[in-house]
Amino acid sequence: MYVGIPFVQRDYIRNQHRFWGEITAFLALFFDNVGTLIFFSAILVFTFNYPPDIILTRMIPGTAVGICVGDLVYTWFAIRLRQKYGHADVTAMPLGIDTPSTIGIAYAVMGPAYIATHDAQLTWHIGMATLFMIGVVKIFTSFFGGWVQRIIPTAGLLGPLAGIGLLLLGFLPLLEIFNEAVIGMIAMGLIFSALMSKLKLPGRFPGVLAAVLLGTGIHFALGYGGYLPEFTAPTLKMNFFLPAFSIDFFKTLPQSIQYLTIAIPFGILTIIGGINNTESARLAGDDYRTRDILLTEAFSSLIAAFFGGVAQTTPYIGHPAYKKMGATWWYTLLTGLLVGIGSVVGLLSLFVSVIPRAVIGPIFIFIGFEIIRQAYKDSPPAHSPAVSLSFLPVVASMVLIILGQFMGAMDATPDKLPLRLQIMHQSLTMLSNGFILTGLLWGSMLAFLIDHKARQAALCSAVCAVLTLFGIIHSVMPSGELYLPWLITTHAHYMLAVAYFALSCILLLLTGKTDKTEV
Repeated sequence: MYVGIPFVQRDYIRNQHRFWGEITAFLALFFDNVGTLIFFSAILVFTFNYPPDIILTRMIPGTAVGICVGDLVYTWFAIRLRQKYGHADVTAMPLGIDTPSTIGIAYAVMGPAYIATHDAQLTWHIGMATLFMIGVVKIFTSFFGGWVQRIIPTAGLLGPLAGIGLLLLGFLPLLEIFNEAVIGMIAMGLIFSALMSKLKLPGRFPGVLAAVLLGTGIHFALGYGGYLPEFTAPTLKMNFFLPAFSIDFFKTLPQSIQYLTIAIPFGILTIIGGINNTESARLAGDDYRTRDILLTEAFSSLIAAFFGGVAQTTPYIGHPAYKKMGATWWYTLLTGLLVGIGSVVGLLSLFVSVIPRAVIGPIFIFIGFEIIRQAYKDSPPAHSPAVSLSFLPVVASMVLIILGQFMGAMDATPDKLPLRLQIMHQSLTMLSNGFILTGLLWGSMLAFLIDHKARQAALCSAVCAVLTLFGIIHSVMPSGELYLPWLITTHAHYMLAVAYFALSCILLLLTGKTDKTEV
C-alpha cells in the first residue's frame, strides 16, 4: 500500500490513518451506546409515561458502570495481547449495551411492570432484578455456551433476535423517523451512507457524527420555529449523579421471577454472540481467550445491577470492522472513560435529553438489518422458514405495544371490547407473553422437523406444552406473570397445552413412520 512513498511520509500517513480510525471507532461505539439509552428512555417515557428523573439520575449512571468496567477490562486485554505479540496492530474487543435486550426489557419488562404497579421505584428495582438474573444466567452459560450452541439450532437461537431486529429495532424507530421526517431522512441518508456504503464525507468527517450534529441542529431549529408538535425545550442542565451500591432490588425478586423467561434467552443469546465475536476477532488476527471475554461481559452486567443499571453489556459485532478502521485499544479506553465520567457529571443524561430520536433511529435500523442478515446467513439455507417462524411472536408483541398505547389513550379496557375483539386481544396477549422463549422453541422445532429429526421436534412441542401450563410462555395474564395452572379461572392455558401435546404426539407418530421407511 505504501510502496514508493518515503519512509517519513509513510509513517505520517500510517499515523494519520490510525488517528482517524481511532476517532471514528470511538464515535461509532460511543454513539451506539448513547443511541440505545436514548431509545430506551424514549420508550419508557413516551410509550409508558414513566417519569424521566429515575431514568436520568439512576438507571443511566448505573448502566454506565457496566459499560465502563467492561470496556476498561477489554482495553487491558488488548494491551496484554499487544505485549504478547510485540507489535501495535491489536484491536480491543468493542463492548457496550446490548441493544435488542435493552429495547426488549423496556417493552416487555419495565413498561408492563409500570403499567401494572404505577410505582416508578418498584419498576426500577424490577429492572435491576431482571438484569441481575441475566448476569447470573450469563456467568453460568459462559461455561456451557458451546454446548448450548451445539444442541439448539442456530435458527432457534438467532430467529427471535432477528424478529426483534426487524420489528422493535427496525419498524418502531421508522415511526420516529417519520414523526420528524426532515430530520430523520437527512440522518438516515448520512448514517446509511457511512455504515452501509462506506462513503466518505469531505475532510473524512465521520458520517455518524455529521448526522447527529446536523440532525440535532435542524431539530432545534424546527422545534423553536413551531414546526414540531411534540417539541419541548431541554433544560441543558448537567447534574452530578454518583451511582450508589444497593441490594434493595433483592426484595423484588419474587415479583421479578416472572421475567426469568426473558432473562434466560437474552443471557444465552449474548453469550453465544460473545463466542461468535471472539472467533471473528481471532480470524481477524487478535486471539483473545473466549472465557475471558465471556466472563467479563457477564460480570460487567452483574455489577451494573448493583449500581442501579437495567441493561446488560455485551461484546459488539464488528471487531474486524474496527480493526480495518485502524483502531487499537484507545477507542475502548475513551468510550469507557467518557461513558463512566459522563454519566457521573450528567453529560450522558444531557446527551439523552438533547439528541432527538429521529437522528438515532437510522442507527437502530442498521443494527436491526445486521441482526437479520446474521440470522439468515449463519443458519443453514434450508432453515430459513424456521428463522421466519420465530419472528411471529415478536409481531404479536409489537402489535400489542401499539394497541396498548391507543387503548390507554382512549381509557379502553379489553372487557369493553366486542366479544370477537376480546378473544383476539386474549390471543395476542398469550402469543406475546414470553415471545423470546416462544420464538426460540418454535424456530428450533421447525429446524429439527426440516432436518427430519421429528423426535427432537416433538420434544420442543412437549416443552412448550409444559411451559404453557405455568405461564412461562403464553401467560394468560396481561402482565405475563407466572402461576399454578389450577389457580387460573380460564381454560385457555389448558387448551393450548393440550394442543402442544397433540402436536408432539403427531410428530412422534411421524418419527415411527420415518424410521420404518428408512429401514
